[in-house]
Amino acid sequence: MAHRQSARTVEAKVDSGTAELVPDPYRPRAHVLMLDGAPQSHVDLDDPTYLDFEYVRRLGHVVDLAAPARRPLRVLHLGGGALTLPRYVAATRPRSTQQVVEIDAALIEFVRRELPLERGHRIRIRHGDAREVLTRAPEDSFDLVIGDAYAGARSPAHLTTVEFVAAVARVLRPGGWYAANVADGAPLSFARTQVATLRSVLPEAALIADPAVLRGRRFGNLVLIAGRMPPPVAELTRSAAGDPFPGRVLDGEELVGFAAGAVPATDATARPSPPPPKGVFDRS
Repeated sequence: MAHRQSARTVEAKVDSGTAELVPDPYRPRAHVLMLDGAPQSHVDLDDPTYLDFEYVRRLGHVVDLAAPARRPLRVLHLGGGALTLPRYVAATRPRSTQQVVEIDAALIEFVRRELPLERGHRIRIRHGDAREVLTRAPEDSFDLVIGDAYAGARSPAHLTTVEFVAAVARVLRPGGWYAANVADGAPLSFARTQVATLRSVLPEAALIADPAVLRGRRFGNLVLIAGRMPPPVAELTRSAAGDPFPGRVLDGEELVGFAAGAVPATDATARPSPPPPKGVFDRS
């Protein structure tokens, strides 16, 4: 199938700012989506199973372990970006039914035009606020909900609360999981609060992160997984250990200790995730 290919950066004004598709110099048909200078997604049109960003690779591990290999899933993606994970699910689990919620309509059109999906996909893209769409979804309708919705480089406060996680839990099937991308830096107060928030609704949880992020040495991404049934910690640990930048998995008492003293966020108390340090996304 012929796709549009460009050796130059493509730029467009979108609802939330300026979007750029920057070519990957090492992969001929791959691009990084930047939004106001912050990297949002990496997509390789030749190989949708290639996951470049370390946190996306960890979310990919969750997808891989959500059911036996190649079994179709029902997946809800809260936040679309360049549709990296929907493409991954479609490639690794054919016949999966997916819904993507993205608040930026102009970004959706930009990505569809410049990085078109393969024919035969079962990916429905909806424009709207993630929480509003979530509250209208049927109960017990998804095997996996993936939370990766950002306003610029920050998680919106209304997507970080007990009430929001309760809405996620309502649409999960009994054995389903919620996987969320959380960005934070020292002293990891936001991440600790998010662990407490998720566990107050979905008590069986685990966390995957770079050891340097866990030690507060750098700002980065932590992936949280939660459900009513325990996540496959041994398998997640093996998968994360095999990554180019190996990740560490916390669960059980270790995760309880990580979140010790943190109070779950509510609609009345929540704040957006912290802004990344100045220069963290600078390109050399």
